[in-house]
Amino acid sequence: MKRTNEIRKKKKIGAFDMVNTILVILITLVTIYPLYFCVIASFSDPQQVALGNTMFWIKDFTLEPYQYVLRESRIWIGYRNSILYMFFGTLYNLVLTIPAAYVLTKSYLPFRNVLSWYFFITMYFSGGMIPTYLLMKDLNLIDNPLALILGAGVSCYNLIVTRQYFASSIPNDIYEAAYMDGASEWKCFVKIAIPLAKPIIAVMALYYGMAHWNSYYNALLYIRNVDYYPLQLVLRGILISNELSLNAMENADAETMAYLVRKAQIAQGMKYAIVFIASAPLLVAYPFLQKYFTKGIMIGSVKG
Repeated sequence: MKRTNEIRKKKKIGAFDMVNTILVILITLVTIYPLYFCVIASFSDPQQVALGNTMFWIKDFTLEPYQYVLRESRIWIGYRNSILYMFFGTLYNLVLTIPAAYVLTKSYLPFRNVLSWYFFITMYFSGGMIPTYLLMKDLNLIDNPLALILGAGVSCYNLIVTRQYFASSIPNDIYEAAYMDGASEWKCFVKIAIPLAKPIIAVMALYYGMAHWNSYYNALLYIRNVDYYPLQLVLRGILISNELSLNAMENADAETMAYLVRKAQIAQGMKYAIVFIASAPLLVAYPFLQKYFTKGIMIGSVKG
């Protein structure tokens, strides 16, 4: 009887593993396919893409969209701006988040609970778009690249996760031993906390970096000079120009219409090429951060 129950249990576990594997494969395919489609569409003839013949493989291989991208100076300006915003913005976020999270783990900090609630409330309540815009205006940050770097210093969620890492992953005995040896709080933070917090720092750098790289709404609100546009706004401009070209076909003659159709198709191919190019930095950086990401993202999920 016992052996029969064990066999049934193994069959149930095997069936669960099979279903789980199938679901993971399906979710992975659904996640990967959009990027895969952008790659094959960017290397396919724009007309084939417009006809829907590039669902699974490249049709009429061409580098024409990438040639237009290479000749488009505003794309490279946007690419440069996005890299600068991501680098300095992430550095600014980490400089504020890591020390704040470390300090909030100290039980002797005056008004620690008040400060924790002060940060926590911002997850649910904010000043709103118009007051934030007026604040940026009073700080002379309108049409200033610093608006995209200094706009938001700390994410409360990231602060809570980082604080939990400092509280649960670094034993307090290490700090007490350092205090007995005459170490100051600053030395404990620099010599002990920072070296032991590499996993969570890497995770926060990835979080903040992705947020800066994908951000376009703040630039849409605060930036007017096209020379300061991030790559996402440049891509938006290309999409809008594509739509305007399509609207201009209504009252055009045959020759003009053929030109506008070809221009729209090229813009469509450029769109996919830019999406792939825009995703490349994060795709390159993630494998180097994966080991830290896997370790740091589980902070606080297991107690014991």
